Amino acid sequence: MNNKGYIQVYTGNGKGKTTAAIGLAIRAIGANFKVFFGQFIKSKQYSEHKILEKYLPNITVETFGRGCFIFGKPEDIDIQLANEGLKRIEEVMTMNKYNIIILDEINVAVHYNLINKSLLLNLLEKKPERIELILTGRYASKEIIEIADLVTEMTEIKHYYSNGILAREGIEK
Repeated sequence: MNNKGYIQVYTGNGKGKTTAAIGLAIRAIGANFKVFFGQFIKSKQYSEHKILEKYLPNITVETFGRGCFIFGKPEDIDIQLANEGLKRIEEVMTMNKYNIIILDEINVAVHYNLINKSLLLNLLEKKPERIELILTGRYASKEIIEIADLVTEMTEIKHYYSNGILAREGIEK
């Protein structure tokens, strides 16, 4: 059995990056793993927050944002929350409690300069051997892609969003 932890990246402009990470978390919990799910940028307004910790005791969910600002400009508080989140992830990595740590939307946080890319790269270098790290979000940098052991790019072929359909409860949020 291989107990080595790897770095996985789910990126691209298509739908399904967070959903894939949640699916992996559920599979891991089924194997009695412990999962830390840290969401950057987002606040606890998404449907997954209502179910994950309530029914899955081996997962811890924390958010490091106050909502999505993609259509606006990040404020100082957004930068502060993201950096506090990165520090929290580093702390969680040293706890020896979790098998999998998910950094949801971390690539977006780096892209919008909420977090300095070098800080994330430094965190990846410190990853303990046994921990699996999952990084999600559009705009994964070439440096992150090079370091990762697995990279999946979700490519949008067609999306109803282009027809004016907004994020729907239980489907996109």
